[in-house]
Amino acid sequence: MSHTAGVAPSSSVDLFTDAALRDPYPTYEALRAVGPAIRLQRYGVWAIPRHREVKEILHTPNIYPSEGGVALTELANSQILAGTVLASDGDKHTQLRRVLSAQLAPRAIRHIVGTVTTRAQRLVNEILEAGQFDAAVLARRMVSDTVMEQMRLPEEAREPLLTGAAPTFDAFGPDNARFQRALPVASRMVEFLHQTVTRETVATESWMGAIFQAVDDGHLDESDAIPLASAYTAASMDTTILGITEAISQLARHPRQWELLRREPTRATAAFHEALRLEAPIQAFGRLVARPTDVAGVRIEPGEQIWLLYGSAGRDPREWGADADAFDIRRRRVDRHLAFGGGPHLCAGIPLAELQARAVLRALATRCTHLTISGEPVRVLNNLLRGWGQVPIAAELGPRGPSVSMNAAAHACERGTAS
Repeated sequence: MSHTAGVAPSSSVDLFTDAALRDPYPTYEALRAVGPAIRLQRYGVWAIPRHREVKEILHTPNIYPSEGGVALTELANSQILAGTVLASDGDKHTQLRRVLSAQLAPRAIRHIVGTVTTRAQRLVNEILEAGQFDAAVLARRMVSDTVMEQMRLPEEAREPLLTGAAPTFDAFGPDNARFQRALPVASRMVEFLHQTVTRETVATESWMGAIFQAVDDGHLDESDAIPLASAYTAASMDTTILGITEAISQLARHPRQWELLRREPTRATAAFHEALRLEAPIQAFGRLVARPTDVAGVRIEPGEQIWLLYGSAGRDPREWGADADAFDIRRRRVDRHLAFGGGPHLCAGIPLAELQARAVLRALATRCTHLTISGEPVRVLNNLLRGWGQVPIAAELGPRGPSVSMNAAAHACERGTAS
């Protein structure tokens, strides 16, 4: 890495090697030390590694638009992301977001709090029969059951949606071997949505039905339907699965934090957010530069692309203090992390993700006195996603604690982060 006075900082580092994906944090620390914006020579983009600048950029979409710049290749931006809520701006983004948020806002999901809480308790009871479980399997079952129920798609759609989401995120990265392997899978995912999400196959009272109703009501164009549906299918599952898996893993690695959660189960949402801060499920997304701009003293010209390093921002000691690399569910205002994005593109599904994570962690805390990593976890290697594909957990069971009441769960849902 280089930074000469008067010359924009640059680096030849490759963020997408297997070694970098397994442990990106030394590289992130080095990038943060170099400056607020570093040109990555290998990819011709500007890495933004510090929390403050990432947040400011997310809240300035008129200077840093999403359309055409979320992924690192023109192919992904034009063929996979085009027309999606993730890659739209201004009035178009507001139009798409309004339909999405109507189904995901706290008020909209309040009616499923009881169902989600009961599902978590049932799943936890099932997996604990053997005394050990895979945190990733628990998270996957919880999230896929919940999302499939709300989408009301045929059961045979579950596996294609689960297996197609990760390659879609791989396809948002650079044109490397992972990108090449993922592109056909991601393309088939788009085709699958076109074949599966139709007026004839979706239930009227469902997330997908609400999209077609918005088309019929004149709020969306017919061509908007499938790109918007992808926000429910790809974005709403993998990131939440990885986040819940990470939260369980961190609590198993930190017995005192687990004891604290058992004593104070209201900290379940904070535990989820702290896991997201520490290990952002989506490590980065891109933006374009619409006009000459200055990122904390670094000049960037129109037409250039920036790469927002959420994974680095979550560990920036300028924002989180000297213990930024520590897992602490008592951390003050931990939900200000950027793993869910920010500004107009703040994830619309936060209340649902919080609800599911809270239900799982409370159900585990009710049944288990101790959690221990019982085998070698398996890391997901993906151009954008970070998390575990397997985390073997040994659980020590104690007397059943009091179940979380439906009223308490509903109250917690209302306090959740707004979309």
